[in-house]
Parts: sequence; structure tokens; C-alpha cells
Amino acid sequence: MLRILIAEDEEVIRKGLVCTTDWLSMDCVVVAEASDGQEGLEKILESRPDVVIADICMPCLDGIEMIRQAEETLRFKSILLTSYEDFEFAKRAIEAKVSAYLLKPVDEEELARVIVQIQKEIDLERRAERALRKTEEESVETATKNVRVMENGYVAECIRRIQKDYQKRLSVEQIAMELGVSASYLSRKFKEATGQTFLDFLNRYRVQQATALLETGRYRISEISEATGFSDYKHFCAVFKKYTSKSPTKFQQEY
Repeated sequence: MLRILIAEDEEVIRKGLVCTTDWLSMDCVVVAEASDGQEGLEKILESRPDVVIADICMPCLDGIEMIRQAEETLRFKSILLTSYEDFEFAKRAIEAKVSAYLLKPVDEEELARVIVQIQKEIDLERRAERALRKTEEESVETATKNVRVMENGYVAECIRRIQKDYQKRLSVEQIAMELGVSASYLSRKFKEATGQTFLDFLNRYRVQQATALLETGRYRISEISEATGFSDYKHFCAVFKKYTSKSPTKFQQEY
């Protein structure tokens, strides 16, 4: 059962989510609620929820900043609520690694769909964690790629940079210089650990973020291209098709 925390400064909306949503049917339980971002941060650290549902605009701390600070200590999934279809909010939400964001008033069917997806993600992550714990008993030949990445701090830092700054212009030469190693060494170790080149890994990650935005159906493809680190629209379309076998337009239409 997923543990849910709800942070929303509008009491009517907060109580509506807490009391009228059929959480049991979603295999969830509300463990805490908060009326502003600071209280939300304190209760996240206290109650350790699996999922945080938060309004973007709240007193003391906004929802994104509250989540960012809490994630320095804990791991959890997050859903942002907003009254605005604002692309800048969407970009900030992606940067904060938010699982989803929903427009208010919240549609319970849409919320249930998001919760189901989050449950699948959490199940996958927990299975992966169990698999990693087993690696101590496995032979070197069967150790997972995750372990090889973790064993090389340079590769782990490289992946962290991709996940944090994929919207920016990134290159293996730039990161290697910052880490104080040669680009050829970092490229070789990255390929050994991940089975992919740096550029392939970066492009795959960018396309994953782009598909999440395309699935909302709310944004122009050119906006999504820019938000996911592609300076050239045609190049974005070519890279997207390479990894999904579909053009961005076709993908959005089918979804």
C-alpha cells in the first residue's frame, strides 16, 4: 500500500482530496497533510511517504522547492497540482524529477491513472534494489551494469550530470575537463559501464523526457524540443525517430 502525503494551502481542495478520494481502491493511504510548503517539508521528513501530492503555489515554500529540499534527504515520487497550463511550470517540474502534474480541480480518474503508473515505477525500482543486493553473492560475470557504474565514480558523476543538466549543451569533453580526466578515458569507461556511448545515453535520456511531455498533449513539439536540450528542431525529430521508430508528431497522435 502506497503512503500518500498531501500538501495544499486551499483547505477545501486539501480536505476534498483527503476525505472524498477513494484511496483504498488505489491501494493507498493518506499518512499526512500540510497547509503550506514548510509544514509539508517537515511532515515529509517525519512521515516518509511513498508519494507526495503538492500544490505548486503555496506559502513559505512552493511545491517544487519543497520537493527539491525533501529529496536531498529522502526518495519518493511526487505529483504537482496547478491551476495553470504553464510551460515554464512543466519544465521546472521535469527538472525536479516530478512524476506527474495535474490541473485543478483534480480528476479522480486521471489521478488513479497516475497512481497506477507510479506504483509500477516503485515496484520496478524495488525489484532493481533487491537485484543489486544479490550481486554480492553473484559472480563478477553476472554483476549488473548498475554495479559497474557505481564502481567508477567518474561514470556515476557523468550520469548524474546528464540527469541533472540534460536540457543544457553537454559534451563528454566538457564533463571530463571538469572531472580532471581525459575525454578518451571517460568515454571508454562510460561505454564499459553502460554499454552505450555518452552521446547515445544522453540522447536516449532526452527522448525519454520528451515522450513524457508529448503524452500530455499540451505542448508544441518545438517547445518540447527546446525544453529537452535540442537546439535544432529537425535534429530533435531525427533523434526521436531513431529511438522510438516514430516521428514526434506520429507519437503524439497515437498517444
